[in-house]
Amino acid sequence: MRKYGKIVVAMIGAACLMAQPVWAAAPDFGKPGWEKRDWVDVGQDNSMVWMGDSPGTAIAEGQVARAEGGQADSQASGAEGGQPDSQAAVAEGGQADSQTAVAGGSQPPAEVAGDGQGASVITVGGTGQQNAGPAAAQEEAEKAAQEAARQAEEAAAQEAARQAEEAAAQEAARQAEEAAAQEAARQAEEAARQAAAQQALGRTVDPSKPMVALTYDDGPQPSVGNRIMDCLAQYGGKATFFMVGERVGSYATEVKRMVAEGHEVANHSMNHKYLQKQGVAEIQAQVSRCNDAIEAVCGVRPRVMRLPGGGYNSTVLANTHMPMIQWNIDTLDWKTRNAQQTVNSVLGKVKDGDIILMHELYGATGDASMTIIPELTKRGFQLVTISEMAAAKGYSLEAGKLYSSFR
Repeated sequence: MRKYGKIVVAMIGAACLMAQPVWAAAPDFGKPGWEKRDWVDVGQDNSMVWMGDSPGTAIAEGQVARAEGGQADSQASGAEGGQPDSQAAVAEGGQADSQTAVAGGSQPPAEVAGDGQGASVITVGGTGQQNAGPAAAQEEAEKAAQEAARQAEEAAAQEAARQAEEAAAQEAARQAEEAAAQEAARQAEEAARQAAAQQALGRTVDPSKPMVALTYDDGPQPSVGNRIMDCLAQYGGKATFFMVGERVGSYATEVKRMVAEGHEVANHSMNHKYLQKQGVAEIQAQVSRCNDAIEAVCGVRPRVMRLPGGGYNSTVLANTHMPMIQWNIDTLDWKTRNAQQTVNSVLGKVKDGDIILMHELYGATGDASMTIIPELTKRGFQLVTISEMAAAKGYSLEAGKLYSSFR
């Protein structure tokens, strides 16, 4: 019995010795506050922090930091000497510092914030809200990149549209310039051809002598036109015939005679439409189709035109692309259809450089011409074409311009 009693006493003593560190670290053991304590996992290496109402203690893997007389056990370092420990920092007198760092392995330490009496808040390893910053920044960067891409795409589209518009304008200007150059070259060639034809006929125009231009509209009409050309041939005169394109094909023989005898063939629209009442496309079509019709019959493309009724506006001026010949003596033969009145309207006021308007359609006009042509020649006037008189008077006929006389 004595032997067993000694054994029991030894075991109790050993138990007390083993429990001494726990009692020293927790002097309030047994008090009601003890029941409020709990273990909290704060690291990836199973490090633990003791939280409670009384002075806190940091315990990691069985290692205890105590503030007992400023002593530090083999795994803890006290704050007395100001030396940092890799595991825990404990304030002198057993008081926990406001922040206690507990490190597990290479992981970032946990921070325990308190009031000097016990721990209350634990954060571990810089996780939580710290990770929200990079994510938000990345999202903002993506939004900025998308906006920049959108703006770049929009700017590229606008620049492409601007370049396309500029290229179209340049191409249109180039084509217009090329067309104008071709037309000018064609007119120059035609003028040279007509001049050569006149020389072949032995014809000369003297700029120092007075001259008038007899013009006849609305033909061809062989019953009248051939009579006029017969009389002109007798007196050495020439005239200008402004013809309607749709009539030319039916009277090709007369038109060919005009060219062969040195008269000037000219444009009076394809269908005698009043061009000031037409749109751009129709104006251009009326002019070009008439030129085509005349050229197809006689091989000569007109160089001048007369507007039906003489009517025009800014659209007409911009789209005929030919010199437009008006008049300053209107016989009104289409209205009176009286030969003597037509004769009087000419001989009563004619002067050098005048352009006289008559119409080939009427027999009375043919009759009047049989008197007008010899009388003008007797008075010393040269009977010339529009192009001849313009050249003799020093005029350079320009497309889109109106000419009423060459006085």
